[in-house]
Amino acid sequence: MAGPTTAQRGAAKRADTPAGPPRIRPEGRRLTGRTRLVLAAVAVVLCAAAAVWVLYGSSWLRVEHVTTTGTEVLTRAEVETVAAVPVGSPLVSVDTDAIEARLRQKVRRIDSVDVVRSWPHGIGLKVTERKPVLVVEKGGKFIEVDAKGVRFATVDKRPGHVPLLELTPEGSASLKRYGSDRLLREAVRVAGDLPGKVARETETVRITSYDSVVLELTRGRTVMWGSGERGPVKARVLTALMKAAPKAGHFDVSAPTAPAASKS
Repeated sequence: MAGPTTAQRGAAKRADTPAGPPRIRPEGRRLTGRTRLVLAAVAVVLCAAAAVWVLYGSSWLRVEHVTTTGTEVLTRAEVETVAAVPVGSPLVSVDTDAIEARLRQKVRRIDSVDVVRSWPHGIGLKVTERKPVLVVEKGGKFIEVDAKGVRFATVDKRPGHVPLLELTPEGSASLKRYGSDRLLREAVRVAGDLPGKVARETETVRITSYDSVVLELTRGRTVMWGSGERGPVKARVLTALMKAAPKAGHFDVSAPTAPAASKS
């Protein structure tokens, strides 16, 4: 009978060799889920604290300059003085809503203003000024009225190409029924509907009642506009009428379906 092979003898030898001490896994070196969670929370807190310090405590993100755009009549100095932006304060802490409200309240020429942060060191003031569509003369000065009927400024000199409003409804039924403010808004409505060329040539808008608005143009011409109703239609009819009768001195579009033109 054949003896054991070399492979079998090697296996038997390994089986007879006593095993060494068991290998211990480094379980103690592993981080438990709870430990990882604590470390992550600490990291978040540290990052948040660093962010707060950068925004509020450091000198990196503070207001250093103010930029104003959109001014035409107003000066940058006038706007920035009222805005009172806290230069040197943390940029993130600037109350932009309060600045906007202060400018709209104290500077009536401002129609709207947008206050924006311009990182890392600026505040921007984007101003939109009111535009006069009519002026009212009072005491030798002129009160500017915008397209919303707001009396927003008093100036010494009448602005160019802005019609003078003559509001003379004394004793009229319209004054009792609508009041002077309503008639003013009606005049503003008419001024806003005028064609561009006519608007530039209009010197006076005279309103004596709700349905009686008369325009006085350059070269002694007049336009009977009537009420402010159907303004866009009247504007188109007036444009066509003036082209058809360029030498006429009086135009009537109070009834736009039956316009008329005459020399006087």
